[in-house]
Amino acid sequence: MAANVATVSGSLDGPLIEAARLAELNQRSDAAGWRQVLGHGALIVVSAAVWLQPALPWPLRIGALVLLGAGLAFGFCAMHECGHRTAFASREVSDAVAWWAGVLSFYNADFYRRYHQWHHRYTHQPGLDPELEDPAASTLPAYLLELSGLSWWLGKIRGHWRGVRGEFSGCPYIPKEAATQVRDSIRRQFAVYGVLLLASIPAGNGFLLWAWLLPLAVGQPLLRFVLMAEHGGCATTDNGLENTRTTLTAAPLRWLMWNMPFHSEHHLYPSLPFHALAAAHRELAPRLAHVAPGYVAVHREFLRDLSALAIPEPA
Repeated sequence: MAANVATVSGSLDGPLIEAARLAELNQRSDAAGWRQVLGHGALIVVSAAVWLQPALPWPLRIGALVLLGAGLAFGFCAMHECGHRTAFASREVSDAVAWWAGVLSFYNADFYRRYHQWHHRYTHQPGLDPELEDPAASTLPAYLLELSGLSWWLGKIRGHWRGVRGEFSGCPYIPKEAATQVRDSIRRQFAVYGVLLLASIPAGNGFLLWAWLLPLAVGQPLLRFVLMAEHGGCATTDNGLENTRTTLTAAPLRWLMWNMPFHSEHHLYPSLPFHALAAAHRELAPRLAHVAPGYVAVHREFLRDLSALAIPEPA
């Protein structure tokens, strides 16, 4: 997806990770990828089965709803890792898993892969990084709106509608030669939603609402909470040691996020598969400018001065 080397401005005494060690860490594994996919899928299936069972106690069902929502929303992490085509040894398997994970999390993998390439190329640089096109959550109302997921839903609906029509003006990361393929991918995705909707109508059970839309809405604030930590409050320069944050969090959340909390490591070496990021952290940690002890600590820091999240105007 992006260059397979650390992109750090300024002079360095040497490589952040030696070539031989990097080659070792770069080894992709179908087995590791399938273990992760099957575990993530099992979380979704089991929590859905509990949530949709009306005979069970409400506290148990609500807990299952939260887990289901997290499993669906954090399908974004599966799509992200597979979109880099490093999660599996097979590029075709990575692409297929990314696409279906996008269906579950209401992203389109083919659009996102190109969008994300641009993000890696211009990480947190105003006027260049497409992730900075949305207003910064630098006031309390904007912060709460971001956490609610409402702005994400509106943005996704607008973006998908443009994509279905093949309108990618203002998207420099979608070249003309890729526009038709991305448009057709989005159309296929909405065909899947249409089939599920039509299949649920005869049963009259609102399956698409109760098993997908509602849980995904519950899970979105959880996803927004962790994604805001990736670059929020970091340097708006091209220095990969300073423009991204790694967050040390509990093992279950790291697992659900496909090790995305090791985000600085991922940006410095996007060639690394998700299962190698913890080992990379042990080698890179002393050089990183932003290593947080947890997501709650990150947001406490944000709330002390939300204006620090503001993005300066492009030079």
